[in-house]
Amino acid sequence: MQEQYRTLAREGVHEIEINKSRFLCALAPVATEAEAQDFIARIRKEHPAARHHCFAYVLGADGSIQKASDDGEPGGTAGVPMLQMLVRREVRYVVAVVTRYFGGVKLGAGGLIRAYGGVVGEALDTLGTVTRQRFRLVTVTVDHQRAGRLENDLRTTGRTVREVTYGAEVSIELGLPESDLDTFRAWLADTTAGTARLELGGEAYGEL
Repeated sequence: MQEQYRTLAREGVHEIEINKSRFLCALAPVATEAEAQDFIARIRKEHPAARHHCFAYVLGADGSIQKASDDGEPGGTAGVPMLQMLVRREVRYVVAVVTRYFGGVKLGAGGLIRAYGGVVGEALDTLGTVTRQRFRLVTVTVDHQRAGRLENDLRTTGRTVREVTYGAEVSIELGLPESDLDTFRAWLADTTAGTARLELGGEAYGEL
């Protein structure tokens, strides 16, 4: 598994105009191909009068799923440069849809490649990216008397608290880098005088 990957900070749209043609790049973070296809369909519905809705997406922390479509533009002039820009910027779990309103002036193959790739790059700059780090999920179980202070200590020491569940005891779920586990065990035993229980869970990604 990848230790970390970069993805889009938020959904949004960025527009440029070249020789009277409008290029609207809609970007969104997505987890699956189904989500990517749903987003593409949504953008098509929002712009029914546009001639082209070219798209590209990259999924998987290692970028293992990559797809692109020229949607009627000359082969290799739209979807591929869009995909290349996403790959070059090393963003994952992201879909880009560029909607083009033709302005009457042909741009030529080189002009289209620059336009489609360029608007995706500008959109990434505008919307920003975040880095997600691989974490091991752990659950700490402790009595009510110590729970409040422990949760506070966890947060002030920069640990990622994901969920707190109150029952007969208090369970605190957090994400830790794998390399921090041994240090955390020792810290937890010292902080709670050995009264807290630590249970290891699966793996997940979270923002740095």
